[in-house]
Amino acid sequence: MTTSDALTIINKEIQSIEYPHNQSGLYDPVAYLLTLKGKKIRPALTLLACNLYRDEVKDAIHAALAWEIFHNFTLMHDDVMDKADLRRGQATVHKKWDENVAILSGDAMLIFSYMFMAKSSPRNLKILLDLFSNTAAQICEGQQLDMDFEKRTTISEKEYIDMIQLKTAVMMGACLKSGAIIGGASESDQKYLYEFGVLLGIAFQIKDDWLDVYGNSEIFGKKTGGDILCNKKTFLLVNALETAKKEDKEALLYWMDNHTQPDEKISAVRGIYDKLFIEEKIRTALQNYYHQAINILQKVSVDPQKKKELESIAENMIDREY
Repeated sequence: MTTSDALTIINKEIQSIEYPHNQSGLYDPVAYLLTLKGKKIRPALTLLACNLYRDEVKDAIHAALAWEIFHNFTLMHDDVMDKADLRRGQATVHKKWDENVAILSGDAMLIFSYMFMAKSSPRNLKILLDLFSNTAAQICEGQQLDMDFEKRTTISEKEYIDMIQLKTAVMMGACLKSGAIIGGASESDQKYLYEFGVLLGIAFQIKDDWLDVYGNSEIFGKKTGGDILCNKKTFLLVNALETAKKEDKEALLYWMDNHTQPDEKISAVRGIYDKLFIEEKIRTALQNYYHQAINILQKVSVDPQKKKELESIAENMIDREY
């Protein structure tokens, strides 16, 4: 199975979800967000992991949909908290409707995600629900850390990595592990695929941080510079604050306190990143996590040819433009 094959299945299943017709105010925003053009890499990973061990992946579809719905639930609420205007190049739910709609429809998505996971085979249901619930709790912990970091001027790179591992990376690991469980993988392979996914997720978020500053907004689907405007603790800002000397650090702190000149702030902070060669640090980190991920994937005890698609995803993760 290729990633394209997996995405074809996922998109078809999302389009076929039936919502109660008498509650369009609640479910229209859900359908809107789920059908926006997106990468859908998480459910694809679930199907691809299952496909490592069996040709037929239909038993993994409900779990894959559960992860995709849950992921979009987190995005709907994140957009409210971040006051984001765009998601995948389109208006965020709270902008298209309002914040109350985004909160309640997001809650409905969370419930939906559990309903889909609960459709999994009884043979694996307990372990899948435990994995799903534990991962959901970790993501909330990561979001709380992200919010806590907003109140601090500086954090260490390790603190940042710990935060994104919880907020972003554990879901990718869990998506792969759930597919492996359904496929009948050994416990050691489940563990290796989970670790592979976590490393992918860390790289994914670091690249996201880079895209927010240097990406093409038309391709990326979000306005660039948003993280700079809200002083979000990203890989770039954390490293800039750690490495900047007196003059550059003073300038960085000045712009972090400035909330009245958005365009100037984005340009100035980007200039400081350039001066400190933060892009080079990004490239080094991405290559490091990529190679760690590939080394873990090599330990998975299936035919190396079957792992080519996951290797390709790992490579694309660090080269992507959106």
